[in-house]
Amino acid sequence: MGKSATQSIVDDWIESYKSDRDIALLDLINFFIQCSGCKGAVSAEMFRHMQNSEIIRKMTEEFDEDSGDYPLTMAGPLWKKFKSSFCEFIGVLVRQCQYSIIYDEYMMDTVISLLTGLSDSQVRAFRHTSTLAAMKLMTALVNVALNLSINMDNTQRQYEAERNKVMAKRANDRLELLLQKRKELQENQDEIENMMNAIFKGVFVHRYRDAIAEVRAICIEEIGVWMKMYSDAFLNDSYLKYVGWTMHDKQGEVRLRCLTALQGLYYNRELNTRLELFTSRFKDRIVSMALDKEYDVAVQAIKLLTLVLHSSDEVLTAEDCESVYHLVYSAHRPVAVAAGEFLYKKLFSHRGPEEEGMPRRGRQSLNGNLIKTTVFFFLESELHEHGAYLVDSLWECAGELLKDWESMISLLLDEPMPGEEALTDHQETALIEIMLCAIRQACECHPPVGRGTGKRVLTAKEKKTQLDDRTRITEIFAVALPLLLAKYSVDAEKVTNLLQLPQFFDLEIYTTGRLEKHLESLLRQIREVVEKHTETDVLEACSMTYHALCNEEFTIFNRVDIARSQLLDELVDKFNRLLEDFLLEGEEPDEDDAYQVLSTLKRITAFHNAHDLSKWDLFTSNYKLLNTGLQNGDMPEQIVIHAMQCTHYIILWHLAKVSEGSSTKYYNDYGDIIKETMSKTRQIDKIQCAKTLILSLQQLFNEMLSDLGCNFDRSSSSFCGIKELARRFSLTFGLDQLKTREAIAMLHKDGIEFAFKEPSPQGEGNPPLNLAFLDILSEFSSKLLRQDKKTVHLYLERFMTFQMALQREDCWLPLISYRNSLQAGGDDDTMSVISGYSSRSSSIRTKKAKPASTGKRKLPEGEGCSTDAVWMNQEQNVQTPVMMPSPHLTSTVLRDPKKMRPEESYMGVYAMTSEQQHQQLPPQQHHHQTPMDYNRRGSGLMEDDEEPIVEDVMMSSEDRLEDLNEGMDFDTMDIDLPPSKNRRERSELKPDYFDPSSIMDDSVGIGLLLRVQ
Repeated sequence: MGKSATQSIVDDWIESYKSDRDIALLDLINFFIQCSGCKGAVSAEMFRHMQNSEIIRKMTEEFDEDSGDYPLTMAGPLWKKFKSSFCEFIGVLVRQCQYSIIYDEYMMDTVISLLTGLSDSQVRAFRHTSTLAAMKLMTALVNVALNLSINMDNTQRQYEAERNKVMAKRANDRLELLLQKRKELQENQDEIENMMNAIFKGVFVHRYRDAIAEVRAICIEEIGVWMKMYSDAFLNDSYLKYVGWTMHDKQGEVRLRCLTALQGLYYNRELNTRLELFTSRFKDRIVSMALDKEYDVAVQAIKLLTLVLHSSDEVLTAEDCESVYHLVYSAHRPVAVAAGEFLYKKLFSHRGPEEEGMPRRGRQSLNGNLIKTTVFFFLESELHEHGAYLVDSLWECAGELLKDWESMISLLLDEPMPGEEALTDHQETALIEIMLCAIRQACECHPPVGRGTGKRVLTAKEKKTQLDDRTRITEIFAVALPLLLAKYSVDAEKVTNLLQLPQFFDLEIYTTGRLEKHLESLLRQIREVVEKHTETDVLEACSMTYHALCNEEFTIFNRVDIARSQLLDELVDKFNRLLEDFLLEGEEPDEDDAYQVLSTLKRITAFHNAHDLSKWDLFTSNYKLLNTGLQNGDMPEQIVIHAMQCTHYIILWHLAKVSEGSSTKYYNDYGDIIKETMSKTRQIDKIQCAKTLILSLQQLFNEMLSDLGCNFDRSSSSFCGIKELARRFSLTFGLDQLKTREAIAMLHKDGIEFAFKEPSPQGEGNPPLNLAFLDILSEFSSKLLRQDKKTVHLYLERFMTFQMALQREDCWLPLISYRNSLQAGGDDDTMSVISGYSSRSSSIRTKKAKPASTGKRKLPEGEGCSTDAVWMNQEQNVQTPVMMPSPHLTSTVLRDPKKMRPEESYMGVYAMTSEQQHQQLPPQQHHHQTPMDYNRRGSGLMEDDEEPIVEDVMMSSEDRLEDLNEGMDFDTMDIDLPPSKNRRERSELKPDYFDPSSIMDDSVGIGLLLRVQ
């Protein structure tokens, strides 16, 4: 296999280093400098005569920070590949140098000293890039240390085997060789330990609390790799504490890295004993993160709890488990699926010895017991209307159980065995609902309403599974459904659910499977249900069942159509006969007559909703009934309601026939009516009219998402149609911008909030779900006054993160084009994406100093008051993406949105959040890292954490920290690699870093924990 490009580059550099190490190291130093985005270069003269700190200061002076861009933050596929290539280069460099060059006390000394100095820089690009390089360098060194440990164990084992031989067979020269090799390996291991101590002390302990979330995330991700890769050295409380503390980080990205790092550890059951103390100390925090405001974090927290559950059933209390259980009803599907897996592992995956020999299916099977458990949980959750959510949550982990319809039918139809407790009426109702939801999920292959972004295209394998499931459902329930209807025919709720099953049948199987007699039984049972019930839900379910079965494509159509016609003939004849007696002159109808008319009318109306009953001429009967009610005024209200509803259906069916072939006949007249209506509504209330227009566009956008999915093409006819409608709506506002000023502003406000309302289903780093709506909203930008464009632009930036402003991919084009539409035509609207974003904080701080009247435009009398006065009365509580409330139909904890207050110099409609008004911390004196000497063995590299530097931030409140750090020992340790397996007697016990008996030294603690002002 040929060399990779990276390996070739490294090999060339090694050859250069062997020829002239100063020139080679200068190239490597400039490589790190330029990868940070700095255009300066270190000269040979600077390298020979200047200290690292002086070189870094010189490079800082030459660094151009105006753009804000540097390779690690640049967008596009090329720069994404840069990061992976950069990390790969460092790993390959150490791997290729691990047998000689890294021990020469020159190359690694220089590189580590440079990266440590750069990581202490106030320049973000230097700090970010060098921290990534240092952490990857540390990971590569950990791998080297692990290999050294393995080699030492092997050498020691060979030495012991040779020494234990009898004298005649013992090779003394081999013993000497093995002793020398072990000595060399030990010296190399000591060197690697010193290097790792230098990086850990000089970089990690400062940067894991850096002000930049990306930097903190890098540190936590890599320490997780070290603990997993070399658990003997790193998996102890002195390193785990950093992950535990950082779980309180204010940024979801960092919290997410903590959880993924811990997942890698808990996945290996052999490491569980080393995690017991950490688990007991931070378990409550992990449980609370299942309700994290960031969905991605919540998902990973639940997955971590599932792994904790694997390690021991006794770690999580009943209260801990219950806090996760209810998340199966969350509207956010990834959270619900993760909670479903947790629920399945906790309740369903444990089998007792008495269950091993049980049959697979049936009432007395293992699945039968698990189905009962599912029913019990469903009833105890008290969210019975969300059975579809529970089934969807369990579908991926318990699909086989939920498809065991034979066992469900057995539980419903078979008599309980002696000593077995039968299901109660409520439990049978719940089981039927779960069974229906499972059948719907199997046949439709998409999540329930409210838990998906639209139908996705099924793979070939999924389509085959769908067809197989549908066939099996038809074969089973074609036989069982008539029996179930016969048993529960008087129970309206059960019958309603059962009657929905035929819509999922493959009707061809009635013929191919010779199941016609079961079809006859089903039709008889449906007829009996119609005769027994007057509830609207039951009757409509019967009507929809006939509609599903009356499909002309299948041979059973004639049989079903005859049964339907016979039933309707009897109902209509009965209705006409009852109506004639009911409307006899001179006789006052009694309650029994009224009830008979009403019940028959209900049945007919329910069928007329789904079936064309024009041939029965129901209009005459209903007209006679309603006309008599108008004349006499004593017609029962329910009869009038259902007569009008039935008449409504009659008219709709006639209109459907008339409109066939003449769909555009009334287009022009209809359009004039709509235009006039819009004109009148705008005269009544301009703002409400604008809100109505934007709401209609939002509804069309949501319908398009449901049909096409979140990855739709913006050149599609559906999207272009909505955009064209927005253009036409815009034209209706006319040319007088002053008259429509407030209405247009409110329209933009609602549109921006909608665009950022839903986070991306793909997780952080992707555009919000509705971001493309900004493309539609840009059609109204031309209607804004110039000064209002600036205000709307500022309001838009309240919803944007710094990373959003940097994005240039196609999926972010709606945001870019909308911002451009707001900046067009302004006096000073030539700001760059970065400068416009980065200048916000300074403008916020200086606005208050201006007089209140500055920048306000006086409108002529009669044209309206100032925009400040008008807009201050509008809704102030703006939902930002950071504090997005949980969607409806969810059991996750809802968090109150942060209160918003208007800034004096901004219009009230575009109020700022309290976070955005937050003043930045005053700059502190920068701490410069002094050059280090890490070549001494046992140099006490981590005795004390140093004082905080200006970039350091704290991730939680002071009170939380005081409780969190109670009993913590904040002294850091030297990295001390464990002895080889044959040198265990040399190891010493490490102190317990979570021991409550420990007393925290305030002088050390403040160095680690910085408070948010």
